[in-house]
Amino acid sequence: MYVLYTYPISQHARRVVALLEEAGIEYQNRPIDLAIGEYMSPEYLAINPNHQVPTLVDGEVKIHESNAILRYICTQHELADWYPGDLKQFALVEQWLDWNQCQLGPSVVDIVLNKVFLGEQGDKAAIARGEAGLPELLHILDAGLEGRNFLAGENPTIADLSVGSNITHLEFADMAPVQARVSEWIKRVCSIEGFKKTLPQS
Repeated sequence: MYVLYTYPISQHARRVVALLEEAGIEYQNRPIDLAIGEYMSPEYLAINPNHQVPTLVDGEVKIHESNAILRYICTQHELADWYPGDLKQFALVEQWLDWNQCQLGPSVVDIVLNKVFLGEQGDKAAIARGEAGLPELLHILDAGLEGRNFLAGENPTIADLSVGSNITHLEFADMAPVQARVSEWIKRVCSIEGFKKTLPQS
């Protein structure tokens, strides 16, 4: 059985939990308390030297990056609906996973971590940088959804779980997107039962 190290409000952990829950795959959830620095404990550093969550342990296999974990689970369990083999859909899924990690993710962290969780200790320059870049990113996402219900077509994939976890994370900063296609898309993502189970409780 998989062991998944998580933190309940980590958008990176939530996307993996969403897939496991939606696919009905058994796993042990082992929370790491980031608030008290458990991620820097010698025990956890032996599991993930990057001192981040999530980490998936499958026997001798340890995987640290959330999108890599999503790919691993889909490949291991032949979840073709979530990680399609059709080349055009596959390319779109890969594109949005990388875009989320390299483009959207840093802006979300700049804003939410510094504005919400670090409070007065937050980096004001990072907040400004994140807020300045976010409108363009949401415009790109909105344009990418033109003519389709989900990022790679008419059905959800791991790209939607990944990007969706960052979009819902923005709600901590009261910055939910207002773009029409993004707003309708995130409603569809939030109606996926596995994803719904991961949404932070207010």
